[in-house]
Amino acid sequence: MTKVIAINAGSSSLKFQLFEMPEETVITKGIIERIGLENAVFTITVDGEKQKDITDIPNHDVAVQMLLSKLTSTGIIQSLNEIDGVGHRVVHGGEVFNDSVVITEETIAKFEELSDLAPLHNPANITGIRAFQNVLPTTPAVAVFDTAFHQTMPESSFLYSLPYEYYKEYGIRKYGFHGTSHKYVSQRAAEMLGRPLEQLRLISCHLGNGASIAAIEGGRSIDTSMGFTPLAGVTMGTRSGNIDPALIPFIMEKTDKSAEGVLDVLNKQSGMLGVSGFSSDLRDIEIQSAEGNERARLALDVFSNRIHKYIGSYAARMNGVDAIIFTAGIGENSETIRAEVLNGLEFMGIYWDPTLNKTRGEEAFINYPHSPVKVVVIPTDEEVMIARDVTRLS
Repeated sequence: MTKVIAINAGSSSLKFQLFEMPEETVITKGIIERIGLENAVFTITVDGEKQKDITDIPNHDVAVQMLLSKLTSTGIIQSLNEIDGVGHRVVHGGEVFNDSVVITEETIAKFEELSDLAPLHNPANITGIRAFQNVLPTTPAVAVFDTAFHQTMPESSFLYSLPYEYYKEYGIRKYGFHGTSHKYVSQRAAEMLGRPLEQLRLISCHLGNGASIAAIEGGRSIDTSMGFTPLAGVTMGTRSGNIDPALIPFIMEKTDKSAEGVLDVLNKQSGMLGVSGFSSDLRDIEIQSAEGNERARLALDVFSNRIHKYIGSYAARMNGVDAIIFTAGIGENSETIRAEVLNGLEFMGIYWDPTLNKTRGEEAFINYPHSPVKVVVIPTDEEVMIARDVTRLS
Protein backbone atom coordinates (compact mmCIF):
# COMPACT_ATOMS: atom_id res chain seq x y z
CA MET A 1 0.00 0.00 0.00
CA THR A 2 1.25 3.48 -0.89
CA LYS A 3 0.03 7.04 -0.39
CA VAL A 4 -0.19 9.27 -3.45
CA ILE A 5 -1.28 12.89 -3.57
CA ALA A 6 -2.94 14.32 -6.69
CA ILE A 7 -2.42 18.05 -7.27
CA ASN A 8 -4.19 20.53 -9.53
CA ALA A 9 -2.47 23.91 -9.25
CA GLY A 10 -4.06 27.03 -10.71
CA SER A 11 -2.73 30.57 -10.74
CA SER A 12 -4.28 31.30 -7.32
CA SER A 13 -5.49 27.89 -6.17
CA LEU A 14 -4.31 24.40 -5.32
CA LYS A 15 -6.68 21.41 -5.24
CA PHE A 16 -5.53 18.16 -3.71
CA GLN A 17 -6.58 14.59 -2.92
CA LEU A 18 -4.56 12.08 -0.92
CA PHE A 19 -5.13 8.44 -1.89
CA GLU A 20 -4.28 5.05 -0.48
CA MET A 21 -3.20 3.04 -3.50
CA PRO A 22 -3.88 0.66 -5.13
CA GLU A 23 -7.21 0.56 -3.24
CA GLU A 24 -7.94 4.11 -4.49
CA THR A 25 -9.28 5.08 -1.06
CA VAL A 26 -9.54 8.85 -0.58
CA ILE A 27 -7.80 9.68 2.71
CA THR A 28 -8.44 13.42 2.49
CA LYS A 29 -9.10 16.15 -0.04
CA GLY A 30 -9.47 19.89 -0.19
CA ILE A 31 -8.55 23.14 -1.84
CA ILE A 32 -6.49 26.22 -1.10
CA GLU A 33 -8.00 29.31 -2.75
CA ARG A 34 -6.97 32.96 -3.16
CA ILE A 35 -3.24 32.21 -3.01
CA GLY A 36 -1.39 35.51 -3.21
CA LEU A 37 -4.46 37.50 -2.16
CA GLU A 38 -5.75 38.60 1.21
CA ASN A 39 -7.89 36.18 3.19
CA ALA A 40 -6.86 32.99 1.42
CA VAL A 41 -9.11 30.03 2.19
CA PHE A 42 -7.74 26.59 3.10
CA THR A 43 -10.36 23.83 3.15
CA ILE A 44 -9.50 20.23 4.06
CA THR A 45 -11.48 17.16 5.09
CA VAL A 46 -10.35 15.64 8.41
CA ASP A 47 -12.09 12.51 9.72
CA GLY A 48 -14.95 13.06 7.31
CA GLU A 49 -15.58 16.68 8.28
CA LYS A 50 -14.51 19.85 6.46
CA GLN A 51 -12.19 22.27 8.22
CA LYS A 52 -11.78 25.79 6.87
CA ASP A 53 -9.01 28.27 7.71
CA ILE A 54 -8.82 31.85 6.46
CA THR A 55 -5.31 33.29 6.46
CA ASP A 56 -2.75 35.01 4.25
CA ILE A 57 -0.95 32.64 1.87
CA PRO A 58 1.46 34.72 -0.21
CA ASN A 59 2.54 32.09 -2.75
CA HIS A 60 2.37 28.43 -3.74
CA ASP A 61 5.47 27.51 -1.73
CA VAL A 62 3.73 28.62 1.45
CA ALA A 63 0.51 26.89 0.35
CA VAL A 64 2.31 23.57 -0.10
CA GLN A 65 4.12 23.92 3.22
CA MET A 66 0.80 24.63 4.97
CA LEU A 67 -0.85 21.67 3.27
CA LEU A 68 1.86 19.21 4.24
CA SER A 69 2.01 20.61 7.77
CA LYS A 70 -1.76 20.20 8.08
CA LEU A 71 -1.55 16.57 6.94
CA THR A 72 0.85 15.76 9.79
CA SER A 73 -0.57 18.04 12.50
CA THR A 74 -4.06 16.56 12.11
CA GLY A 75 -2.74 13.00 12.13
CA ILE A 76 -3.86 12.27 8.59
CA ILE A 77 -0.31 11.04 8.11
CA GLN A 78 2.41 10.64 10.72
CA SER A 79 5.31 11.71 8.53
CA LEU A 80 5.89 13.24 5.09
CA ASN A 81 7.89 10.09 4.33
CA GLU A 82 4.53 8.32 3.99
CA ILE A 83 3.86 10.21 0.75
CA ASP A 84 5.21 7.88 -1.93
CA GLY A 85 4.33 9.92 -5.00
CA VAL A 86 2.93 13.23 -6.22
CA GLY A 87 0.82 13.58 -9.35
CA HIS A 88 0.45 16.96 -11.03
CA ARG A 89 -2.18 17.99 -13.55
CA VAL A 90 -0.53 19.81 -16.45
CA VAL A 91 -2.98 21.32 -18.92
CA HIS A 92 -0.96 21.27 -22.14
CA GLY A 93 1.42 18.60 -23.34
CA GLY A 94 1.29 19.65 -26.99
CA GLU A 95 2.45 16.94 -29.38
CA VAL A 96 5.40 16.17 -27.12
CA PHE A 97 3.49 14.12 -24.55
CA ASN A 98 0.94 11.44 -25.48
CA ASP A 99 1.05 9.86 -22.02
CA SER A 100 1.79 10.86 -18.45
CA VAL A 101 5.48 11.22 -17.63
CA VAL A 102 7.85 11.16 -14.67
CA ILE A 103 8.87 14.75 -13.92
CA THR A 104 12.53 15.66 -14.40
CA GLU A 105 14.30 18.95 -15.08
CA GLU A 106 14.22 18.02 -18.76
CA THR A 107 10.46 17.52 -18.78
CA ILE A 108 9.88 20.76 -16.85
CA ALA A 109 11.88 22.59 -19.52
CA LYS A 110 9.55 21.12 -22.14
CA PHE A 111 6.49 22.19 -20.11
CA GLU A 112 7.89 25.73 -20.14
CA GLU A 113 8.41 25.59 -23.91
CA LEU A 114 4.75 24.62 -24.29
CA SER A 115 3.55 27.53 -22.15
CA ASP A 116 2.80 29.65 -25.21
CA LEU A 117 0.05 27.11 -26.01
CA ALA A 118 -1.46 27.48 -22.51
CA PRO A 119 -0.14 30.77 -21.07
CA LEU A 120 -2.73 30.90 -18.27
CA HIS A 121 -2.38 27.29 -17.17
CA ASN A 122 1.04 25.69 -17.75
CA PRO A 123 3.00 28.32 -15.78
CA ALA A 124 0.65 27.81 -12.82
CA ASN A 125 1.05 24.05 -13.11
CA ILE A 126 4.84 24.44 -13.15
CA THR A 127 4.65 26.66 -10.06
CA GLY A 128 2.85 23.85 -8.23
CA ILE A 129 5.45 21.32 -9.35
CA ARG A 130 8.32 23.51 -8.14
CA ALA A 131 6.61 24.16 -4.81
CA PHE A 132 6.35 20.42 -4.10
CA GLN A 133 9.92 19.82 -5.26
CA ASN A 134 11.11 22.34 -2.67
CA VAL A 135 9.45 20.42 0.16
CA LEU A 136 9.60 16.82 -1.13
CA PRO A 137 12.71 16.85 -3.33
CA THR A 138 13.22 13.07 -3.44
CA THR A 139 9.56 12.01 -3.78
CA PRO A 140 8.70 10.71 -7.28
CA ALA A 141 6.47 13.10 -9.23
CA VAL A 142 4.39 12.48 -12.35
CA ALA A 143 2.75 14.93 -14.78
CA VAL A 144 -0.68 14.03 -16.20
CA PHE A 145 -1.81 16.04 -19.23
CA ASP A 146 -5.29 17.23 -20.24
CA THR A 147 -4.27 16.93 -23.88
CA ALA A 148 -2.56 13.52 -23.87
CA PHE A 149 -5.69 11.38 -24.37
CA HIS A 150 -6.53 13.26 -27.58
CA GLN A 151 -3.13 12.63 -29.17
CA THR A 152 -4.66 9.58 -30.86
CA MET A 153 -6.76 11.82 -33.14
CA PRO A 154 -5.91 11.38 -36.82
CA GLU A 155 -4.69 14.34 -38.87
CA SER A 156 -8.07 14.56 -40.57
CA SER A 157 -9.58 15.36 -37.17
CA PHE A 158 -6.97 17.65 -35.67
CA LEU A 159 -5.86 19.72 -38.67
CA TYR A 160 -7.46 23.06 -39.43
CA SER A 161 -8.09 24.01 -43.06
CA LEU A 162 -5.23 26.49 -42.98
CA PRO A 163 -1.89 26.58 -44.82
CA TYR A 164 -0.20 23.35 -43.76
CA GLU A 165 3.00 25.17 -42.79
CA TYR A 166 1.08 26.88 -39.95
CA TYR A 167 0.77 23.46 -38.36
CA LYS A 168 4.35 22.42 -39.07
CA GLU A 169 5.95 25.73 -38.03
CA TYR A 170 3.69 26.97 -35.23
CA GLY A 171 1.86 23.87 -33.96
CA ILE A 172 -1.53 25.29 -34.93
CA ARG A 173 -3.96 22.36 -34.69
CA LYS A 174 -6.75 21.00 -32.53
CA TYR A 175 -5.39 19.64 -29.24
CA GLY A 176 -8.51 19.06 -27.17
CA PHE A 177 -8.84 19.17 -23.40
CA HIS A 178 -10.58 17.37 -20.50
CA GLY A 179 -8.69 14.29 -21.72
CA THR A 180 -8.20 12.82 -18.25
CA SER A 181 -11.95 13.02 -17.61
CA HIS A 182 -12.91 11.55 -20.99
CA LYS A 183 -10.44 8.71 -20.46
CA TYR A 184 -11.78 7.90 -16.99
CA VAL A 185 -15.47 7.84 -17.92
CA SER A 186 -14.88 5.83 -21.09
CA GLN A 187 -13.03 3.15 -19.11
CA ARG A 188 -15.73 3.15 -16.44
CA ALA A 189 -18.48 2.95 -19.07
CA ALA A 190 -16.90 -0.18 -20.52
CA GLU A 191 -16.89 -1.76 -17.05
CA MET A 192 -20.55 -0.83 -16.48
CA LEU A 193 -21.52 -2.15 -19.90
CA GLY A 194 -19.59 -5.37 -19.32
CA ARG A 195 -17.89 -5.07 -22.69
CA PRO A 196 -14.27 -4.63 -23.78
CA LEU A 197 -13.43 -0.97 -24.31
CA GLU A 198 -11.75 -1.93 -27.57
CA GLN A 199 -15.14 -2.94 -29.01
CA LEU A 200 -17.05 0.22 -28.06
CA ARG A 201 -18.01 3.45 -29.81
CA LEU A 202 -18.64 6.06 -27.12
CA ILE A 203 -19.58 9.73 -27.07
CA SER A 204 -18.43 11.39 -23.86
CA CYS A 205 -20.10 14.66 -22.83
CA HIS A 206 -18.05 16.49 -20.18
CA LEU A 207 -20.46 19.28 -19.28
CA GLY A 208 -19.47 21.84 -16.69
CA ASN A 209 -18.69 25.54 -16.80
CA GLY A 210 -16.19 24.36 -19.38
CA ALA A 211 -17.63 21.71 -21.69
CA SER A 212 -16.31 19.36 -24.34
CA ILE A 213 -17.55 16.36 -26.30
CA ALA A 214 -15.30 13.48 -27.38
CA ALA A 215 -15.75 10.67 -29.89
CA ILE A 216 -14.02 7.59 -28.44
CA GLU A 217 -13.64 4.54 -30.67
CA GLY A 218 -11.98 1.44 -29.28
CA GLY A 219 -10.78 3.40 -26.26
CA ARG A 220 -9.04 6.01 -28.42
CA SER A 221 -10.09 9.62 -28.88
CA ILE A 222 -10.70 10.17 -32.59
CA ASP A 223 -12.24 13.64 -32.33
CA THR A 224 -13.16 16.24 -29.73
CA SER A 225 -14.95 19.59 -29.67
CA MET A 226 -12.33 21.82 -28.02
CA GLY A 227 -9.56 22.96 -30.30
CA PHE A 228 -6.26 24.85 -30.21
CA THR A 229 -7.61 26.35 -26.98
CA PRO A 230 -10.52 25.48 -24.64
CA LEU A 231 -12.52 28.30 -26.27
CA ALA A 232 -13.65 26.16 -29.20
CA GLY A 233 -16.56 23.73 -29.43
CA VAL A 234 -19.91 23.90 -27.68
CA THR A 235 -21.39 26.87 -25.83
CA MET A 236 -20.09 27.00 -22.24
CA GLY A 237 -20.64 28.99 -19.07
CA THR A 238 -18.79 32.11 -20.21
CA ARG A 239 -17.06 30.88 -23.40
CA SER A 240 -18.65 31.32 -26.79
CA GLY A 241 -17.65 28.02 -28.34
CA ASN A 242 -17.39 27.96 -32.14
CA ILE A 243 -18.08 31.21 -33.98
CA ASP A 244 -17.38 32.57 -37.45
CA PRO A 245 -13.77 33.85 -37.14
CA ALA A 246 -14.66 36.84 -39.32
CA LEU A 247 -16.68 38.09 -36.35
CA ILE A 248 -13.49 39.03 -34.49
CA PRO A 249 -12.46 41.95 -36.77
CA PHE A 250 -16.14 42.89 -37.16
CA ILE A 251 -16.59 43.16 -33.37
CA MET A 252 -13.29 45.05 -33.12
CA GLU A 253 -14.57 47.61 -35.62
CA LYS A 254 -17.99 48.00 -34.02
CA THR A 255 -16.83 48.17 -30.39
CA ASP A 256 -13.33 49.69 -30.70
CA LYS A 257 -11.95 46.71 -28.80
CA SER A 258 -8.52 45.26 -29.48
CA ALA A 259 -8.14 41.62 -30.56
CA GLU A 260 -7.21 40.84 -26.97
CA GLY A 261 -10.34 42.65 -25.79
CA VAL A 262 -12.55 40.62 -28.12
CA LEU A 263 -10.93 37.38 -26.95
CA ASP A 264 -11.65 38.46 -23.37
CA VAL A 265 -15.33 38.85 -24.31
CA LEU A 266 -15.38 35.46 -26.04
CA ASN A 267 -13.78 33.76 -23.02
CA LYS A 268 -15.38 35.59 -20.10
CA GLN A 269 -18.56 37.37 -21.19
CA SER A 270 -20.11 35.00 -23.71
CA GLY A 271 -21.63 31.52 -23.57
CA MET A 272 -24.67 31.10 -21.33
CA LEU A 273 -23.76 34.31 -19.50
CA GLY A 274 -23.84 36.28 -22.74
CA VAL A 275 -27.10 34.76 -23.98
CA SER A 276 -28.96 34.87 -20.65
CA GLY A 277 -27.62 38.27 -19.67
CA PHE A 278 -27.41 37.48 -15.97
CA SER A 279 -25.49 34.29 -15.05
CA SER A 280 -23.09 31.60 -16.24
CA ASP A 281 -24.37 29.18 -13.57
CA LEU A 282 -26.76 26.66 -15.08
CA ARG A 283 -28.64 26.33 -11.80
CA ASP A 284 -29.53 30.03 -11.85
CA ILE A 285 -30.53 29.80 -15.50
CA GLU A 286 -32.76 26.76 -14.92
CA ILE A 287 -34.57 28.55 -12.08
CA GLN A 288 -35.15 31.68 -14.16
CA SER A 289 -36.26 29.63 -17.15
CA ALA A 290 -38.87 27.83 -15.03
CA GLU A 291 -40.14 31.25 -13.92
CA GLY A 292 -40.66 32.36 -17.53
CA ASN A 293 -37.44 34.26 -18.30
CA GLU A 294 -37.17 33.97 -22.09
CA ARG A 295 -33.45 34.76 -22.23
CA ALA A 296 -32.80 32.03 -19.67
CA ARG A 297 -34.85 29.61 -21.78
CA LEU A 298 -32.86 30.63 -24.84
CA ALA A 299 -29.54 30.04 -23.05
CA LEU A 300 -30.62 26.48 -22.18
CA ASP A 301 -31.72 25.89 -25.76
CA VAL A 302 -28.47 27.17 -27.25
CA PHE A 303 -26.35 25.13 -24.83
CA SER A 304 -28.21 21.86 -25.38
CA ASN A 305 -28.60 22.40 -29.12
CA ARG A 306 -24.84 22.60 -29.68
CA ILE A 307 -24.23 19.39 -27.69
CA HIS A 308 -27.08 17.64 -29.55
CA LYS A 309 -25.43 18.47 -32.89
CA TYR A 310 -22.04 17.15 -31.80
CA ILE A 311 -23.58 13.85 -30.75
CA GLY A 312 -25.15 13.47 -34.20
CA SER A 313 -21.92 14.31 -36.01
CA TYR A 314 -19.79 12.01 -33.87
CA ALA A 315 -22.24 9.13 -34.28
CA ALA A 316 -21.88 9.62 -38.03
CA ARG A 317 -18.09 9.84 -37.66
CA MET A 318 -17.98 6.42 -35.95
CA ASN A 319 -20.71 4.81 -38.09
CA GLY A 320 -22.86 4.45 -35.00
CA VAL A 321 -22.58 4.65 -31.23
CA ASP A 322 -22.92 2.16 -28.39
CA ALA A 323 -23.31 4.56 -25.47
CA ILE A 324 -23.64 8.25 -24.62
CA ILE A 325 -21.87 9.34 -21.41
CA PHE A 326 -22.79 12.40 -19.33
CA THR A 327 -20.24 13.64 -16.79
CA ALA A 328 -18.97 16.72 -14.87
CA GLY A 329 -21.12 19.14 -12.88
CA ILE A 330 -23.91 19.72 -15.39
CA GLY A 331 -23.74 16.31 -17.03
CA GLU A 332 -23.96 14.54 -13.68
CA ASN A 333 -26.69 16.69 -12.15
CA SER A 334 -28.95 18.39 -14.70
CA GLU A 335 -31.86 16.26 -15.84
CA THR A 336 -33.06 19.27 -17.84
CA ILE A 337 -29.96 19.47 -20.03
CA ARG A 338 -29.72 15.70 -20.47
CA ALA A 339 -33.35 15.63 -21.60
CA GLU A 340 -32.91 18.50 -24.06
CA VAL A 341 -29.74 16.96 -25.49
CA LEU A 342 -31.33 13.52 -25.92
CA ASN A 343 -34.73 14.61 -27.28
CA GLY A 344 -35.03 13.74 -30.96
CA LEU A 345 -32.24 11.16 -31.01
CA GLU A 346 -34.62 8.19 -31.09
CA PHE A 347 -33.80 7.73 -34.79
CA MET A 348 -30.30 6.76 -33.62
CA GLY A 349 -31.64 4.08 -31.27
CA ILE A 350 -31.53 6.22 -28.13
CA TYR A 351 -34.54 5.63 -25.87
CA TRP A 352 -34.18 7.23 -22.45
CA ASP A 353 -36.39 6.95 -19.38
CA PRO A 354 -37.54 10.30 -17.87
CA THR A 355 -37.83 8.69 -14.44
CA LEU A 356 -34.29 7.31 -14.48
CA ASN A 357 -33.09 10.66 -15.83
CA LYS A 358 -33.84 12.24 -12.45
CA THR A 359 -30.61 10.76 -11.10
CA ARG A 360 -28.10 13.26 -9.70
CA GLY A 361 -24.41 12.84 -9.01
CA GLU A 362 -24.22 9.06 -9.12
CA GLU A 363 -23.55 6.32 -11.62
CA ALA A 364 -26.70 5.23 -13.42
CA PHE A 365 -28.09 4.03 -16.72
CA ILE A 366 -30.93 6.32 -17.76
CA ASN A 367 -32.02 4.44 -20.88
CA TYR A 368 -34.90 1.99 -21.24
CA PRO A 369 -33.66 -1.63 -21.21
CA HIS A 370 -34.59 -2.14 -24.87
CA SER A 371 -32.59 0.91 -26.03
CA PRO A 372 -29.88 -0.21 -28.53
CA VAL A 373 -27.77 2.78 -27.50
CA LYS A 374 -27.17 3.03 -23.77
CA VAL A 375 -27.13 6.35 -21.90
CA VAL A 376 -25.04 6.47 -18.74
CA VAL A 377 -24.29 9.09 -16.10
CA ILE A 378 -20.79 8.72 -14.61
CA PRO A 379 -19.31 11.17 -12.09
CA THR A 380 -15.83 11.96 -13.35
CA ASP A 381 -12.74 11.38 -11.21
CA GLU A 382 -9.70 13.04 -12.73
CA GLU A 383 -7.81 12.84 -9.43
CA VAL A 384 -7.97 9.05 -9.26
CA MET A 385 -6.65 8.90 -12.83
CA ILE A 386 -3.71 11.04 -11.72
CA ALA A 387 -3.10 8.73 -8.74
CA ARG A 388 -3.25 5.67 -11.00
CA ASP A 389 -0.62 7.10 -13.32
CA VAL A 390 1.65 7.97 -10.38
CA THR A 391 1.35 4.37 -9.20
CA ARG A 392 1.97 3.05 -12.72
CA LEU A 393 5.01 5.19 -13.47
CA SER A 394 6.72 5.67 -10.10
